[in-house]
Amino acid sequence: MSDKKQNPAQNKMNIELPEDVAEGTYSNLAIISHSNSEFVVDFVRLVPNVPKAKVKSRVILTPQHAKRLMQALGENIQKYEAQHGPIGEPEPTNFPPMNFNTPKAEA
Repeated sequence: MSDKKQNPAQNKMNIELPEDVAEGTYSNLAIISHSNSEFVVDFVRLVPNVPKAKVKSRVILTPQHAKRLMQALGENIQKYEAQHGPIGEPEPTNFPPMNFNTPKAEA
């Protein structure tokens, strides 16, 4: 076996963040569906008194990436609450029925 240590510089990744993406997109609803090979997360913006909501972004993930995202969100929520206190649960809302004309997800 080799006693070579990995160079930390070899593990670095250069990620480009274009300006239009860096501005972000506001969403106040996420709709998640899945098939046997992918998870689809549609980020939606609901606006009061507007009967039509728009999907602002769609992210498609492998099941493995979806699970890692869930774990990373959990860890970040724990860190946030440790620093800022518990995140309150909103009052239950009865959303109007939504139809996005997409096929029903199957596991």
